[in-house]
Amino acid sequence: MEQKPAKKMFLQIVKQLRELIVDQRIQPGDKLPSERVLCEKLNVSRSSVREALRSLELLGLIETKHGGGTFLADVGGHQLIEILSSFILQGEKSQLDVHATREMHEREAIRVICQDVQLRNLPIWDSLFIQLELQQELKRDAILRECIVAAGNRLSLKIWMQLTAYSMTSLKELVTEQEKRVLQMLIKSMQMGYVEEAIEAYNDWVKQL
Repeated sequence: MEQKPAKKMFLQIVKQLRELIVDQRIQPGDKLPSERVLCEKLNVSRSSVREALRSLELLGLIETKHGGGTFLADVGGHQLIEILSSFILQGEKSQLDVHATREMHEREAIRVICQDVQLRNLPIWDSLFIQLELQQELKRDAILRECIVAAGNRLSLKIWMQLTAYSMTSLKELVTEQEKRVLQMLIKSMQMGYVEEAIEAYNDWVKQL
């Protein structure tokens, strides 16, 4: 049986579980394939499969019933597939792809806002500008979230929220003093409908993150 590094083997098992959940439409409470089946599909040892399942159980993603097998857990409204994806997106290239894709959604949202008079005049932009002016505490993702929400594409919002969860950039941190001026420029450019200036300000900002 092929010997593989422990981390690579774990990610392979998790990826296979994710694919099985999608393909077989497994719902919370449904039984997962047995250890023997997973061993055959992955061409790995039973102990490796058991260790991977144990790790997922500790995270509350699966439940093991003595003598009954392994079952998909109810993770309280979170989609298990999305949670498992976080284990797969560990490589540097994957992280860079996540980062780039997230920025694509943010730039497009800014573009949409600039081109729509009603969106440009939303009260939230003045509110954010004042918070920056008064040096109030403001998290980075709060500004970006308002842009995505204002753009009005619900699918884009859902995708963006998942991308932020996997992004290497810490969007949960507070805006720094150095960032405030460029963010004010971004907001004012959106309000004026200046697409190129707004995108340029956005690009200048993300370089600082």
